[in-house]
Amino acid sequence: MNVKLLVQDLEFAYISTPVLTGMCLKVPPGTLVSIVGPNGSGKSTLLKCIDRILKPQQGMVAIDGRDLVQLKRIELAKQISYVPQSSVRIFPHSVFDVILMGRRPHLGWTSSGEDEERVWDVIDLLGIEDIALAPFTELSGGQQQKVLIARALVQETDVMLLDEPTSNLDIWHQLDVMTIIAGLVAERGITAIMAVHDLNMAARFSDQIIMMKGGIIHAAGSPWEVLTPRHIADVYDVEAQVQRQDDETPLVVPMRQIGGNGGRLAY
Repeated sequence: MNVKLLVQDLEFAYISTPVLTGMCLKVPPGTLVSIVGPNGSGKSTLLKCIDRILKPQQGMVAIDGRDLVQLKRIELAKQISYVPQSSVRIFPHSVFDVILMGRRPHLGWTSSGEDEERVWDVIDLLGIEDIALAPFTELSGGQQQKVLIARALVQETDVMLLDEPTSNLDIWHQLDVMTIIAGLVAERGITAIMAVHDLNMAARFSDQIIMMKGGIIHAAGSPWEVLTPRHIADVYDVEAQVQRQDDETPLVVPMRQIGGNGGRLAY
């Protein structure tokens, strides 16, 4: 298998609390991979370790066979773009300026006409021309998420990491954002890895799913291989049916709790 992103024996802990243990995965190029699992399973931490926002205590992350530890931060930003949750960062700038920040790894002292043209190309691609000059802080959650995706796109990386890109969005914007991400993977050959809560969104749009529990990978493979009643019961303490939809994707229907999860389910 051709491997774009390799994670090998990755371990991370906050002080003495282990979060990731022996994480290993291989992601082929041009695929959309969803990482699912309950709150606290390590999804966001894994993304941040890949992007070196967090420093793992052990293990290796490589792109195209090159260990990312060898790269300076500016070089890493040419390889990986990171899309945080829309609520994580607030930019007191216009939408255009926020997107232009994504060109920072390629800029000299100032932006060029070519950089600005690429920003307008991405604005057109995502259909956000009407808010291009609006203040970022005045946008809705769905609009902000599109802007953050646009900022990552103008970085022109082969790998894009997305931390819960549909969190706090209504169902229309969830579908809109997921359709955009899947389209970029299909049309541009980007490798996208995203942490998501919604199992059915993951099932519909992902090529591969990684299901985590307690900082380890419980299951990995195609949506049909991972989203089984047994895996869902083991990881979420929920009894569920998995039905086949008209488009051949799985549909997870939770039935009842079967464990002491306190009602906090990550669906």
